[in-house]
Amino acid sequence: MKKLITSAVMAIVAFAAFAQVNEKFQAKTFKSSGIQLPYRILYPKHFDTARQYPLVLFLHGSGERGSDNQKQLTHGAKLFAADSVMENYPAIVVFPQCPADSYWANIVEQKQSDGSRTIDFPARSKPTPAMSALMQLLDSLVGLSYVDKNRVYVGGLSMGGMGTFELLTRRPKLFAAAFPICGGGNPKNAKRYAQRVNLWVFHGSADNVVPPYHSQRMVDAIKQAKGDVRFTVYPGVGHNSWDNAFAEPELLLWLFSNRKK
Repeated sequence: MKKLITSAVMAIVAFAAFAQVNEKFQAKTFKSSGIQLPYRILYPKHFDTARQYPLVLFLHGSGERGSDNQKQLTHGAKLFAADSVMENYPAIVVFPQCPADSYWANIVEQKQSDGSRTIDFPARSKPTPAMSALMQLLDSLVGLSYVDKNRVYVGGLSMGGMGTFELLTRRPKLFAAAFPICGGGNPKNAKRYAQRVNLWVFHGSADNVVPPYHSQRMVDAIKQAKGDVRFTVYPGVGHNSWDNAFAEPELLLWLFSNRKK
């Protein structure tokens, strides 16, 4: 009985904490070409349209797709909504939500005879409907007078990490820094942004959903193109390496110190 009570209390506390995060992010919807892209936006404390602020775009994984305009805040939103972070790093933070029937990135998936799957990424392809809408949303945000165009950042996890690499390919001159987590991309595209964008890439060594090979080959390609990239691999960690990445004490200091080259 005590265990049940403890579990119930913990669930209530977790729900309350998530509700507080939700309240800080305003719910909005971007409409484009027949697709509706829900998104949440966090404004700085003491927001002043006469000032300029960095813009952070964060892309969720496939499990948070949908139209409720809420699930995309499951991972990462708590970090940016923390009072201390908002005080020390005033920024505009955007969490868009990918529709359930789309993906941020174009991927080629093949099932193997043993039931496993392999994924790869085409070097050239039309953007998915979600990516197309995302780029239009991003362009509209960057065009705002209170957004610092020299400090635009993007990050994401899993499908969102893949979307991060693809967005860098499609908008290579836009971003100052990026932090893809347990993602991947086509290494042939790395030369398009390697010398323009500083990256910090994260992956778990025991990830059996998106094998760390996908991040490793992107890091190798960025280095070969003479880009500035950090690579952190967490030994024994599976697919949820975002928990470790969000706990990195230098992540936000590194991120917000970058300016567009």
